[in-house]
Amino acid sequence: MTDKPFITCLWFDTQAEEAATFYTGIFKNSELGRVHRYTQAGPGPEGSVMLVEFELNGQKFSALNGGPQHTFNEAVSIVVTCADQAEVDYYWANLVEGGQEVACGWLKDRYGLRWQIVPAVFFEMIADPDAGKAARATCAMLGMTKFDIVALEQAYSDA
Repeated sequence: MTDKPFITCLWFDTQAEEAATFYTGIFKNSELGRVHRYTQAGPGPEGSVMLVEFELNGQKFSALNGGPQHTFNEAVSIVVTCADQAEVDYYWANLVEGGQEVACGWLKDRYGLRWQIVPAVFFEMIADPDAGKAARATCAMLGMTKFDIVALEQAYSDA
């Protein structure tokens, strides 16, 4: 049985290296790793980028240039837990650039990958044993596109 950490593989058409560079430019604790190229065995053109290894905040990823037959969808997203509104705003602005705002803290980036930009305090609010407080926080979130912590806290505290 393996004891190695999991690596999330993200399938791109031809933008693996561009996407890895984009993501590592946003997350401060990140790095680009090895770039693997297709050989004469293919299936991509010999010498073109096949796979890029990269790390975001300690999480390992690989970006694969696998062709257009598979694309990202809403069934999978990456959750970014933020300490405060400044972090929510930072990650939201950078990841949504060239992409699309969705709802409830979700966005789709320029490559079609879905992200959830969520303040840590929201998880605390919805875990509150006071069901009324948790429900008010949830209702507030459902009306938001990007999270607004002040509005969440106000809804959560209102009796």
